[in-house]
Amino acid sequence: MSKSSALSTNQQDGGDLRSPLIPPAADGYSKPKKVTMDQMLEKYCGEFGWWQLRHFVLTSLAWALEGIHTMVMIFSDREPGWRCTTSRGCGSTAKSVCELEPGSWEWFGGIGSSTVSEFGLICGQKYRVGIVQALFFAGCMIGAGVFGHLSDSKLGRKGSLTIVSILNAIFGCITAFSSDYWTYTLFRFLSGFSTGGTGLCSFVLATEPVGQSWRGVAGMSTFYFFSTGIAALSAIAYFFQSWRSLYIASSVPSVLFVILILPFLHESPRWCLVRGKVDEAMKIMHKIAISNGKHLPDGVLLALDSEVNNDDAPHSQSESKLEPDTKEALNGSLLDVLRFPLTRFRLFLAVAINFFCSVVYYGLSLNAVNLGTNLYLNVALNAVAEMPAYLITALVLDRLGRKPLAIWTMWFSGAFCLAGSLMKGYGTWKIVRMVCGVLGIFGMAGTYNLLFVYSMELFPTVVRNAALGCATQASQMGAILAPLVVVLGGGVPFAVFGACGIAGGLLVMYLPETLNRPLYDTMAGMEEAEAEKPCILA
Repeated sequence: MSKSSALSTNQQDGGDLRSPLIPPAADGYSKPKKVTMDQMLEKYCGEFGWWQLRHFVLTSLAWALEGIHTMVMIFSDREPGWRCTTSRGCGSTAKSVCELEPGSWEWFGGIGSSTVSEFGLICGQKYRVGIVQALFFAGCMIGAGVFGHLSDSKLGRKGSLTIVSILNAIFGCITAFSSDYWTYTLFRFLSGFSTGGTGLCSFVLATEPVGQSWRGVAGMSTFYFFSTGIAALSAIAYFFQSWRSLYIASSVPSVLFVILILPFLHESPRWCLVRGKVDEAMKIMHKIAISNGKHLPDGVLLALDSEVNNDDAPHSQSESKLEPDTKEALNGSLLDVLRFPLTRFRLFLAVAINFFCSVVYYGLSLNAVNLGTNLYLNVALNAVAEMPAYLITALVLDRLGRKPLAIWTMWFSGAFCLAGSLMKGYGTWKIVRMVCGVLGIFGMAGTYNLLFVYSMELFPTVVRNAALGCATQASQMGAILAPLVVVLGGGVPFAVFGACGIAGGLLVMYLPETLNRPLYDTMAGMEEAEAEKPCILA
């Protein structure tokens, strides 16, 4: 029989010429190739294609909602202008309504123009405005912790974002119908509770499907939406100058986000993976590949980094045939972060650094608003002025690294704040102090944005949102204390802000560099990788 005839006969019989050398696997089963999320994005799906861009923009719109619900107090709790209605008991030299006789003056825009005018938060009652602001940020602090945990566990990233967006719309609208000061304070606290988890859930959901080489730039771009929301709030407040109508109008974007945006968002494939929903994660990865014009082979399977690291270990046949959707979900909490020395040390540093950054950022923001010019224009300009800081840090983030950039932006801000504390509060020195404040917030705005990216990369997926929630709680605590520093007046606030900036930069020196490092899925996977490269801890 000729060679060609033998080959034809062998093929017809279903034989395989390679069988004498490579025996076929039992039951025709071939072991799939396990890859991590970052490897799959890089090799098969695309790190930042059309799918990630669309998902990133739609998800990050939630940051605009956080900016609106946070800064609406600037307009709703402002002290309106006033004018005399009679010449008797209303002197032209009076600097405050506290010096005038009752009934001799009236508020511009009527008594319902702000909560200050309607609830009488003037003279000896001014401190109540500070209580509302403090309780709002206290609600943010609690909400960040609660939704940080829920988004890591049962609700997931998208589920948590859905809940907080709905609560934002509800509490914002209900606040407009507050009958008295304490009811208003309660609803602002509840609004803070939902707002505290908005940016956190949005940030993680937007950046987790992005590949390693694009993750830093994408993460640094989220704050553009926050600043855009504040600028949009200025326009909304200009047209709705009654505080009640303002709260309703500022809640409409949350309603639109829930109805028009959320249905088109996908859950994070990383969260699906660590929760044992590998099939669901693979479906999302296939959608990413198709949308990006890529091809994801059938023989490639998404796996945890700990599984890929141990893939060379022998597996029984029963293990190799395990279906992806039968894997056990991995649960993580803040206790797990504290249990491991590596993540515990990182968490303590992240909490302290975020606290110092927040004190400076919110403190300088409150000082910048009080420039004596048009309030609506001031707020809009302050929001726009932060954007160059976001752009510059995004451009150099992958060149300088997270650690050096965080150190130098905090020291940049701290240095100008210390310089501002030495300036006099009158004449030309007053202008110089204002410039120092602008440069201080410029530097700290870049740090504030960078810390989200940096903190996200310091912790594995299974506890990432819990750790970020804790760091965000520290930021809210700094926001609570910032107004108390501002009321000290003179050069003291600048001195405190300068000290916080310098101290924060020193603490960053003890964190590892995360540039070009993967996003780890599990505690074990991260510790194994870190143990192999101990130099990154330096």
